[in-house]
Parts: sequence; C-alpha cells; structure tokens
Amino acid sequence: MKRRELMLAAVAGLVGTATGLQAQDLPTMDVWKDPNCGCCKDWIAYLERDGFRVRLHDTGNTAIRQRLGMPMKYASCHTALIGGYVIEGHVNAREIRRLLKEKPAALGLSVPGMPVGSPGMDGPEYGGRQDPYDVVLVQKDGSSRVYQSYFRS
Repeated sequence: MKRRELMLAAVAGLVGTATGLQAQDLPTMDVWKDPNCGCCKDWIAYLERDGFRVRLHDTGNTAIRQRLGMPMKYASCHTALIGGYVIEGHVNAREIRRLLKEKPAALGLSVPGMPVGSPGMDGPEYGGRQDPYDVVLVQKDGSSRVYQSYFRS
C-alpha cells in the first residue's frame, strides 16, 4: 500500500472514531450523477476510502434534486441520499458523519458549486489550490446556515 493510502486510511479511522460512526454503522448512500463527470467519480472514491458504501446511479441529478426538495441555489454536480438526508455536491465525509450522528431536523448538507480543494475537486490538475468554501446545513424551508467552513483564515 502506498504511503498516501495508508495515511488516508489512518485519518479515516480517526474521523470515524471521533464522530462515533464506524463504517459498519453507516447506511448505504445513493448517489445520482452524470456518467461522464470525473469529479463526481473522485468524490465517490473519496467516500468509499472513508468507509461509505455507495450505490451509484449514472443518471443526471437534476430530477432527484428536485424530487428531494433541494433548492437550486445549493446545486452542484451530484446529489446523494443517506440516512434520510440529501447531500448535494462535494461535501466532506467528516460533515456527513457528523450529520448522521447529530440528526438535526434538516433537509441535508450542501457545498454549492464546485469549489477547488473540496473532496473530488482536489486532484493534481488543480495544482494544490484550495479555495475557501462552506458546507451548509440546508433546512426544510430552504434556509441554511454554515455547518463547517474550510480554508478560511
């Protein structure tokens, strides 16, 4: 195993322990995406390395996003459903685990757009760039609040 893979596995184990949810405790995540989207594939691979089980639907996510009630202003390139929560875009595994543990009365989480440096948007083609972004907790009425910020000083 490569050094990077070992480090990622170690971090995933620590994150799972910190949130109290081990891989075997996680429900299966359904992900809807475009079959040609590379960053979606990278995000799914990232989640699977973190212990998530993913059931993939290689169809556009616009219809499912609408059906699940996620407002367009939070849209990204893929939509997921796990434990009754909608996950829109490049949301970090740590925040998904936190959501599943805390169980807030909310629609789900979103990383609107496709910020460079977020999981799946962090490959070598981005040259190590990390744009600041927020993971937002989207309420059932369409309002939101910042759940976690990344790369902000």
